[in-house]
Amino acid sequence: MLPIPNDKIRPIVMASLDQIDKHPEQLSGYSINDYLFIKDESGLIGYVSVKEIQSKSRHPMTVEQIRKHTHPLETACFLGQEFSIPDLYRVIGEAVTLVKDGDDRLIGYMKREDLLVALFKDESQNTDLLKTILTSIPMGIFVIDHHRRIVNFNEAALRMTKRSSSEVAHEPADSIFSRKDIDRVFKTGETILNQIVVRGQVGLLADYSPILDSDREINGIVIVVQDLPMVEKMAMEMEYVKNLNADLNAVLSSMYDEILVLNEEGTLIRCSETLSADYWNINFKKLIGKNLLHLEERGMFHPPVIQHVMENKKKYSVVQETSGGKKVLALGTPVFDDSGRIQRIIVALRDITETAELKSQLNEYKKELDGFKKKDLFLQQMVFRSAKMEELMIRVKKVAEFSSTVLISGESGVGKEVVAQAIHQMGNRSGKPFLKLNCGAIPENLLESELFGYVKGAFTGASVSGKKGYFEQADGGVLFLDEIGELPLQLQVKLLRVLQESEVIPLGSTRAIPVDVQIVAATNRNLKEMIKAGNFREDLYYRLNVIPIQVPPLRERPEDIAVLAVHFLKQFNRRYKKDYVFMPDALNLLELYHWPGNIRELQNVVERMIVVSENETIHADLVSKLIKFDQRITDSRSFINRIIPIKQAKERLEEELVMMAMKKFKTTTRAAEVLGISQSSVSRKYNKILSEKR
Repeated sequence: MLPIPNDKIRPIVMASLDQIDKHPEQLSGYSINDYLFIKDESGLIGYVSVKEIQSKSRHPMTVEQIRKHTHPLETACFLGQEFSIPDLYRVIGEAVTLVKDGDDRLIGYMKREDLLVALFKDESQNTDLLKTILTSIPMGIFVIDHHRRIVNFNEAALRMTKRSSSEVAHEPADSIFSRKDIDRVFKTGETILNQIVVRGQVGLLADYSPILDSDREINGIVIVVQDLPMVEKMAMEMEYVKNLNADLNAVLSSMYDEILVLNEEGTLIRCSETLSADYWNINFKKLIGKNLLHLEERGMFHPPVIQHVMENKKKYSVVQETSGGKKVLALGTPVFDDSGRIQRIIVALRDITETAELKSQLNEYKKELDGFKKKDLFLQQMVFRSAKMEELMIRVKKVAEFSSTVLISGESGVGKEVVAQAIHQMGNRSGKPFLKLNCGAIPENLLESELFGYVKGAFTGASVSGKKGYFEQADGGVLFLDEIGELPLQLQVKLLRVLQESEVIPLGSTRAIPVDVQIVAATNRNLKEMIKAGNFREDLYYRLNVIPIQVPPLRERPEDIAVLAVHFLKQFNRRYKKDYVFMPDALNLLELYHWPGNIRELQNVVERMIVVSENETIHADLVSKLIKFDQRITDSRSFINRIIPIKQAKERLEEELVMMAMKKFKTTTRAAEVLGISQSSVSRKYNKILSEKR
């Protein structure tokens, strides 16, 4: 235990705030080195430095000002007349130490400086005391007296200077440290920091601080030193961190994404050096140290990704559109510490405006390509080889580019509906509906409601929700009206109005509904003859006949017979899971038939062959059994009874020979072998003969 020096105990001078308020002149009578203790009715409550009060103003302080400068009594250190080393650390931390006697009564107070000076002057204990204090400090400490000699030091100081205590104690301070720096401190009282000291192989970083006595006179110097290798290590670490930071900035600058780094509260810590201000018209570099969530509240920045990451602690991405019209992909990623709490939020910003535009264009190209594929697939299903059908399809492609009304004419079964589908598939309306309605297959009393629709209560039995007609359902697309010649006259008037006004009025309604429909009509009847007979409106005919298309019958394009027959055979093979094939003589014989039922008849005949054939190979014999050929020929042309041109005579002779060969051998292949010409020549000449006879 260490004794309290009694000669340093000062008496406690107390005064109440009321006394000071009544007699403020008393303040000038106290020494500036004293403390004035403040009391109230309950006793001592605090203390105030007289020096602090008198230095604030030339005028006497008010009671309220003194109250503000009063230190609570709890901040003082209380000691008995003896104390331990741990108590000494308490003394160092407080300005005033209150001293109690053995009966725990206050007998006075001591200033921190008076107590420490008295202890260090005590030769019996100051060495151990200083060693105890100084040893606990990790940095090297040297105490220099006013004679500029080293009077005390700690173990860390000896280790850093690589000297023993005998080589240091009471030696001149300039044997280790700079005399210039020591003289400067004694002369000016300044504190000098970060001075490098090199002695031999020892390198130190030294801080010089003056020791002042109660009269503010310089009584010595405390020199705090750090080992220079440690300082070098710290400097190297700082340089490493600096280089790492430069590398990080280089990486951030080279990335395509632009990066924002935020702390767990949403405050911006750093951002890419190349961060563009075009995103939100904000210079993010000026926002470093500011909370971006607060900017959202003020409408300057809209970062839902930050809020979402903070609340859900998960990676989150969102596409935002800036005020400048740019599309920005914002990806927020949380970074967690060891305890699982969010430590950082990394927000990557990428301008996807061009990507979005390219994606939109790609989708358009994809739709266009799908349309081409769809059209190509449809064209592949269009089976023909004749020049007439080639010419017809060229015209259909041209017509498909427009939305004009088309009237398709032709015999029954020639494929008028297929032509209508081709107009839809190859046109700009291919992505819209294609509806077909056979005007002759629906009763007259129902046809009007089917075409134009009806509203609730339009007639008895009408649906309570009404019904859209074919025109409304086909809006934007194509409506195919087959057998248009069978349309009743009263409906012809309404159809004419739709074609003229591009709007329909459902049954039971007075409100016109605009429609955008391309009308493709078809008929196997002679509409001009019907007009003469009064069965078809002339004005409607001219409205429908904007683009006339005549589909030739199958007998006028015999080149298509074989390919169509093979096409139908493949369809039936797939349907019935068979493997039937045509022999060439069968196909040749099919080409010789005039097909009054056209393609529909051909399809039926092919199916009939599959059903009745005893094996999967179809020969000409089966064909001749299923269809009846017109073999009527006259012999009047077999004789030449007058002079005619040689060329004409040769043609007649060729016809006679072809007819005789076909009558006998039934097939063009066998007839060609006998006649010594090609099969195609026999087929062409025979079809020509039959056409002329009809």
